[in-house]
Formats: sequence, structure tokens, C-alpha cells
Amino acid sequence: MPSQTNTRDLLRGLPVFPAAMPEFDPDSAPEDPVTLFGVWLESAIHAGVPAPHAVTLSTVDGHGRAAARVLIVKDADSSGWSFATHADSPKARHIAANASVALTFFWVQQGRQIRLRGTATPMDAATNARDFRARPADSRAATLVGRQSETLGDESEYRSALARATEQVAADPEIVSPSWTVYRVQPASVEFWQGSHDRAHIRLLYDKPAGTWRKRRLWP
Repeated sequence: MPSQTNTRDLLRGLPVFPAAMPEFDPDSAPEDPVTLFGVWLESAIHAGVPAPHAVTLSTVDGHGRAAARVLIVKDADSSGWSFATHADSPKARHIAANASVALTFFWVQQGRQIRLRGTATPMDAATNARDFRARPADSRAATLVGRQSETLGDESEYRSALARATEQVAADPEIVSPSWTVYRVQPASVEFWQGSHDRAHIRLLYDKPAGTWRKRRLWP
């Protein structure tokens, strides 16, 4: 028998934060966000946070329409945060029209968010090929199929295309999808958000008003 509880009551009755959350002292935070990201990432991994490398990428197309999807971050260093996709995918077309993007990490088990805003830039062919070849064989085959987000008439079409691509990868392990592209997001700002049960959330923002990283606390 269906529940008589309405969606509003169901949502409002859910807990927001875990019982225990890690401490965060913004005064002792490093001078750059990449270092702090590494510290938080290691903490998330050790705490058993599922898929801490998963991130929500938000883009805007040429008509100003926003879209968001979850993908995997491949790297993070002083030059930016990297992810990869097909050059003809919707997200890549959005970036071609408007390179301004946002990345959002949410680690609910620790009550933490990391929010980046910046510019996405496609990398060179050698970087793209190296990333593609580092993927598992089944992932390479799926990528070779391509046609991401196009209408699928019958699942058998995809299964046949995947079988052919799997044979290609087995026959030539060095094969590379010509559309596979690594994008690097160079952030203009990075915010680290630590939840608190008393709602006195800790928010530390890094930005570059004068070309070098500045950090400052924000009101909750």
C-alpha cells in the first residue's frame, strides 16, 4: 500500500549531517587550495567515503541554459583539476561555447563540500592519448562506441557497437579515441565548507584578486 507521507514531510524528516564530523581549523589551513584539497581527499579516503573522486560538473551552453552531471576527477595540481570526456559530448559542447564551469565535491559522510569556479581548457593530443590508454579495457571500448547522449533506438544497436569496439581494443591495445579529451579547470576560486551541527558552518574561500591565492573566512 503506498505511503500517505507527502514528499515535503519525507524530505524534512531526513537527517542532514552525520553524527560525527572531522574538525577543521581554517586558521591553520595551507596557503593554497590544492594542498588543502589533498589533505581533505586523503581524509575522505581514510574515512571510507565512497568515490571521493566523483564531482559534479556544472556548465552553461551558448543559450545560457545550465546543466550538471557527476564525473570522475583525474588529477589535481597547481595547474588545476582535470577530467575527461568526448569532445562531441554535451558537456564539451557547452565548454566550447562557454568555458566557465563549476566543480562541486560533496562528501556527506564528513559533512564536507568543496566548490570550485573556473575556466576549462582542453589539453593536447598527447595528454588525451595517455589518459585514454590508462583506462581499463572495457572503459576504452565503451568510449570508442561514442555517440554519448544521442537517442538510442534499440539496445541491441549499442550492444553490437560495444562488441565491435571490444574487438578493436583487443586487437590494438594502443588504439585511441580521436574524440577523447582531457579538460583542465583552472580555478578562480575554491571554497572549503565544513558542516556543523549548530549550523555555524566553517567556510574558507581561496581566490585570486591580485594573481596570488588569498584565503578568507565567510559567514555561514
